[in-house]
Amino acid sequence: MNGKDAVAYIDSFQWQAHTPGLERIRTLLRQLGDPQRQLRFVHVAGTNGKGSVCACLASVLRAAGYRVGLCTSPFLEDFRERIRVDGALISPEILGALTEQVRPVAEAMPDHPTEFELITAVAMLYFRQCRCDIVVLEVGLGGGLDASNVIDVPEAAVITAMGMDHAAILGPTLADIAAAKAGIIKPGGAVVSCGGCPEADAVIRQRCREQGAALTEVDFTRLQVRRTDLAGTELDFVPYQELRLPLVGLYQSRNAAVAITVVEVLRQKGWNISDEALRQGLSAVRWPGRLEVLRRADPVILRDGAHNAHGMAATVESLKALFPGKKLVILMGVMVDKDVEDMLNLLSPIAEAVVTVRPDSPRAMGAAELAALVRRRGVPTCACESVEEGLRIAAMAAGQDGVVCALGSLYLAADVRRAAETL
Repeated sequence: MNGKDAVAYIDSFQWQAHTPGLERIRTLLRQLGDPQRQLRFVHVAGTNGKGSVCACLASVLRAAGYRVGLCTSPFLEDFRERIRVDGALISPEILGALTEQVRPVAEAMPDHPTEFELITAVAMLYFRQCRCDIVVLEVGLGGGLDASNVIDVPEAAVITAMGMDHAAILGPTLADIAAAKAGIIKPGGAVVSCGGCPEADAVIRQRCREQGAALTEVDFTRLQVRRTDLAGTELDFVPYQELRLPLVGLYQSRNAAVAITVVEVLRQKGWNISDEALRQGLSAVRWPGRLEVLRRADPVILRDGAHNAHGMAATVESLKALFPGKKLVILMGVMVDKDVEDMLNLLSPIAEAVVTVRPDSPRAMGAAELAALVRRRGVPTCACESVEEGLRIAAMAAGQDGVVCALGSLYLAADVRRAAETL
């Protein structure tokens, strides 16, 4: 089985057709020798910021000299982005070989594992094969019943910024969503929570009490943003001064604060991470698709992964800081199951015009339907047949001195980058 065959096999099994739970992944990994039991983890859940926090942590741990696995989702352009060691994507050959190893075990199970469970199994085998010192593991959906929660007590369980998302599955209330994500908190573990959301915070604190887990909530009074522009962010997080982060957006300073707090907890557990490793790791972090600058002028073109109201609020705040007093042309595509009305309410005040497209997903809203929602808010709009056409029209509307920001779904990311390269 080659890499392409492996991806096709994994993608052929969808989670929606299966009952949520950990029994399948436990059975699968047990038959594969429980590779996860030979690894140590930082486990990261939350509504927004998970990927950025994971990227920051992986970069800092690498700078500290550790061999670091990183497992994230979704991918932007290459399936192999999901599984990395020391920043390098798993090779197509190894992906194929490990999927071939997993396949007969999965096929023998009466209840075949889901796509994400297969990915999780391949990742655990790979990280064990690579003898990773530590794995930064992002939750796929929720927490307690997510396949990633098959691990034992992690070095740290992390819960990033909380908001309403996947309410149909995890909700309907914020407390319900928080309870699902707090499912990664295990007996006697160390927990870092972003905090700042009272309804969710109460649930997380209660879960920690029940599990006898040590909770650290991020102290954002320690954070000061010195600068944020298209080159990145410079921040202080007392006692660390003038930290440089090559990620754009005010919200990335908060994600960095979460990651730094996790580093402090890891130090207390004996992990050797110097201040210099922290500084170097943050300065080297890369995480595409989050207010990523694709073009710096004529016009400026950004792509961002904001795909729910909580994420959109953070993105709008950052865009206002980056381009004060300026209205932007927005290229937008969304999923039908997202809080689209709330996202548009946040976005409309900074939009000069909105160009709508349909992302490449069966769950995507049609461009014309999205355009109709935009027009109700009095914002000029145009529905386009393709991302390439949409970005071309958006760039023309913005003009040489303008700004285009593509957002609404990570499913847009790859097409937006390709379209930007042809302008």
